[in-house]
Amino acid sequence: MKFGSALEYLKAGLKVRREGWNGKGMFLFQVDGNRWDFTADVGPEINDMDTLPFICMKTADNKLVPWLASQTDLLADDWQEVTE
Repeated sequence: MKFGSALEYLKAGLKVRREGWNGKGMFLFQVDGNRWDFTADVGPEINDMDTLPFICMKTADNKLVPWLASQTDLLADDWQEVTE
């Protein structure tokens, strides 16, 4: 599928990945606003702020990182839903 469809899957709470990604087990999911609970050691004013929705990647080495699409990702048509 194309990225636009993959984005709709993310908004619906589903996971997606690209067939062309080399890393095993990588996928994307959306973190809804105010669902990511963390504290930051940069001052108390940060800890009271709201979190906006964002796309997160589960990496091949089992880490989580906020994700930003590359031009290649945006134009790819090998997006697929993760069902396992």
